[in-house]
Amino acid sequence: MEEINPVETTRAYAFEMWMKAPMPMVTFFKTLDVSRLVRIGKRKGLKFNMLMCWCIGRAASRIKEFHMLPVGDRLIRYDSIAVNTIVANSRGEVSSCDIPFSDNLSTFNADYLRLTSQVAATCENHDIVDSMVIGTSALAQFDIDGAVGMYSSIFNNPFMIWGRYRKGWFKTTLVVSFQFHHTQMDGAHAAKFLDLLQKEIDGL
Repeated sequence: MEEINPVETTRAYAFEMWMKAPMPMVTFFKTLDVSRLVRIGKRKGLKFNMLMCWCIGRAASRIKEFHMLPVGDRLIRYDSIAVNTIVANSRGEVSSCDIPFSDNLSTFNADYLRLTSQVAATCENHDIVDSMVIGTSALAQFDIDGAVGMYSSIFNNPFMIWGRYRKGWFKTTLVVSFQFHHTQMDGAHAAKFLDLLQKEIDGL
């Protein structure tokens, strides 16, 4: 990771316009067809949330804007991406767990299982500070349509939330909300990411 001069990037105008905006976050909603994730998860014994996180990492890694993030008043470029998940811990509370993204599903799954188990047992967050982290929160026991207003002025990272997937006659769907800092990316980049996410799910 390294600090970069915004003027020398494609985010120069966005940096000038949005870094000091009182509310620089934008939220998109999208309904995904997750039929394939559900089938593969059940057939292979893989967790649905892990598969979602891996597909998110795959889609994000293909868009260069995900490798840049406003941190404080600086713009940082990262060499790697991680996906965060919220873990129910042994105290009945929740902890945060960053999973390093690997293009290899088996490697990512092994890291996911190891790190989430570690965090659940110790109740200590696992943070990766040298990767651009995509936050996620899966409220799988609830029917929700998304969430907005997550901005704290400290956590500028992109963030995804989803609830329980919904089974239909012909497909299983999942409504996701995707929040991003406008300095990091524009709406077109976010929409492209969500389209790529659906393609990653379909191609798994």
